[in-house]
Amino acid sequence: MIKVVYPGTFDPITSGHEDVVRRATGLFGEVIVAVAKSRANTLFTLDERVEMAREVFSCYANVRVEGFDGLLMNFVQSQQSRVVLRGLRAASDFEYEFQLAGMNRNLYPEMETLFLTPAEQYTFISATMVREVARFGGDVGKFVSPAVAARLKQKNQECP
Repeated sequence: MIKVVYPGTFDPITSGHEDVVRRATGLFGEVIVAVAKSRANTLFTLDERVEMAREVFSCYANVRVEGFDGLLMNFVQSQQSRVVLRGLRAASDFEYEFQLAGMNRNLYPEMETLFLTPAEQYTFISATMVREVARFGGDVGKFVSPAVAARLKQKNQECP
C-alpha cells in the first residue's frame, strides 16, 4: 500500500484541490492531506483549515487530514511515506514545484514527488483568487464546496 502526502496551506481548499485528492484516492492506498501551518498571513487558522479539509474529504475512506508545522520532509517521514503529491495547474507552477521537489529530494533522497494536473475546469482556480472574490462578496460556489463557501462568507463578515 503506497501512502501519499498531498501538502498545501489550503487557505481555503478549492475544487481543484478536491479533484486532485479524488483522483489520488484511486491511485494510492492512503492519501494524507497535509495542511501546512503557514508563516504568511492566512485567512483561516490552521485548525480551521484542517477542519474544513476533514469535512470536505469525509466521504473518502482512504483520506486522512493532518496539520503540520515545519519541514515537509520531516512530516513525510513521520507518516512512514516516501511519496509527495503536488498539483500543477499551469506551466507557470512547474518551475517552482520542480525546484521544491529537488530541494526535498536533496533533504530526503528516498522521497519522490509526483505531479497531477486538475481537470481543465479547475486549472484557473487558486485559493488566492477564491479568497479575493469572496472578500468582495462574489459568489465562490463554483470554486469551492458549499461548506467552504459558507465559511468564507462567515469569515468575511467577521473581518471586513
